[in-house]
Amino acid sequence: MADERRSSTRSAAGAALLPGAAGPALLPGAAAPGRALSRRAALAGLAAIGLAACERTAPARATGARVVSLSPSTTEAVCAIGAGATLVGRSRYCDHPPEVLGLPSVGGYADPSIEAIIALSPTLVVGARGPAGPALDESLRAHGIATCFPDTESLAQIEDMLTELGRRLDAAPGAEQAIGRIRARRRAVEQAVAARGAPRVRAALLYDTSPLFVAGPGSFPDELIRLAGGENVITRGGPYPSISVEQLLVLDPDVLLDGTSSDGDMRGASRLAELRDAPGWRSLRAVREGRLRPLNTEVVLRPGPRIGDGLASVARALHGDALALSGDAAVPPSPGGAGLAAPLPKTEAP
Repeated sequence: MADERRSSTRSAAGAALLPGAAGPALLPGAAAPGRALSRRAALAGLAAIGLAACERTAPARATGARVVSLSPSTTEAVCAIGAGATLVGRSRYCDHPPEVLGLPSVGGYADPSIEAIIALSPTLVVGARGPAGPALDESLRAHGIATCFPDTESLAQIEDMLTELGRRLDAAPGAEQAIGRIRARRRAVEQAVAARGAPRVRAALLYDTSPLFVAGPGSFPDELIRLAGGENVITRGGPYPSISVEQLLVLDPDVLLDGTSSDGDMRGASRLAELRDAPGWRSLRAVREGRLRPLNTEVVLRPGPRIGDGLASVARALHGDALALSGDAAVPPSPGGAGLAAPLPKTEAP
């Protein structure tokens, strides 16, 4: 979830959070409003809480469907399959496509407001489970609202999420096209890496620096590194472990993939870049030899329909822009132009 892992990418994978007010009432145990959840808290929550599969109720039909999305990746997915017009609410971190910014916010990753969600009369709530745990799912189902909180820790699971949303929102053709775009991008990357014929690049992907959180085994960024012709030097500790600088020095990766920008994309200041001359950090070979590679974390760390572009970003970061990666791979057109079935409604809470 880059955002879910970092925000949320952020979550997550993983996995930066933007400030913003929560809704009128929080779930029991949710974080207090007015303060964004830190990247490391989001990652710690992901390590502790398993994401549930979609709750198996009757699918929400496109006719009359009202969808509230609680994570950036699921918001993008709903739009990418051509069902954007069903969205009536979002989390405060949902920012793509830009049209969704006009939708009401129901809180954040750690502090969703059950009252704000219910006020929008949704037929389906989708997203990542987050630190609120099962309480959100149980509360929504007690109000007769269908839910879908899919696992997205691999490309296969991301594709499954798109398929499930397509089934629930009568948008199966759009889901197939979105999956086709991911697969076409993956083929282009794998072919370019194979044509390069070079040894795998030893790499570490960093989410945060204080403490140091990294992408570990079982996370979808770990899969991206492997598919992009890299070798993740982090081989233990779970999907999003915290390690010391000393441990990183022992591993001494060839490349440091920098996912630490402050606002989740290339516009943000890199926390890692600020540490280049700090003790320990300056001894890392990747830092000394100028192989600190910033990532567009919005696409790399957000487990949604743009993950194929995220894979391409990782491949270029590992191998350089000289990688013969075609940006014109045969990709089916996105349904509804920008991915929306129709212009998003200016929805007001009933």
